[in-house]
Amino acid sequence: MLGHLLYVQLGSPRPEALAGFYRDVFGMTVRRCATDWICQGPECCVVLSEGSAGSLLSAGYAAVEPQDVEDLAARTAAYRVAGDAIGAELFQPGAVAFRDPDRNRISYGVPFATQSALLNEAAAPARLQHVVVGSTHASHIAAFYADVAGLRKSDEVFDEQGNMRTCFLRTDEEHHSFAVFQTSQNRLDHHCYELPDWNSMRDWGDRLAALHVAVKWGPGRHGPGNNLFMFFHDLDGNWVELSTELEVVEPARPVGVWPHEERTLNTWGRAYLRT
Repeated sequence: MLGHLLYVQLGSPRPEALAGFYRDVFGMTVRRCATDWICQGPECCVVLSEGSAGSLLSAGYAAVEPQDVEDLAARTAAYRVAGDAIGAELFQPGAVAFRDPDRNRISYGVPFATQSALLNEAAAPARLQHVVVGSTHASHIAAFYADVAGLRKSDEVFDEQGNMRTCFLRTDEEHHSFAVFQTSQNRLDHHCYELPDWNSMRDWGDRLAALHVAVKWGPGRHGPGNNLFMFFHDLDGNWVELSTELEVVEPARPVGVWPHEERTLNTWGRAYLRT
């Protein structure tokens, strides 16, 4: 599965209000599509739909070639589900959708060209880059995405008992576009936007301050990925990450192995260890 993250679809009991948050914070343009709100920027898209707060309804990845979609369709035949309105809105015909063993829905297809007239040229620089889930069987989910979906593992985190606690997987040269944590329930963990450089992180800190949006974690530096980061909450309490200088992984690099400890998640200090 080659490509990059195109959109995330989040459930919310107040999707219209949440769409206003992403419009104000990111400078996204908001449009209504049936019962959904599609929030788009030059390199990001968040779809908001009626649902439980903090739920990941789907994530969509953009393929480069139609053949990549056909290859994935064959590998995921046993997990395939019917397409939906969001897929039809954002992907060219031929896109596929599947559910992983935790029932997370993933769509994959060749996207339509961005309709630049719909986008706000003054939007803050932020490229939708990865989505992360929590799972009660993280090693099983990591194996599914590596062996069935065709992502490549970049780094794994193990506890002292040898249990895998985290796995970072990539769809292109960037360190990860999907990851899974071992957690007490299956859930969305966070989604992330990549910024152009460290100065952009500073500018985003000022932007959030001006909007009275508090930074909840960071700035810091992750071990796996070696990226600088900070996190804040949206209106529903979803974790939103801002990242910059994410590692570019050479194809031949071996899968990294890290200990399950705070310094792995934040080499600069305190970390949020999932339980």
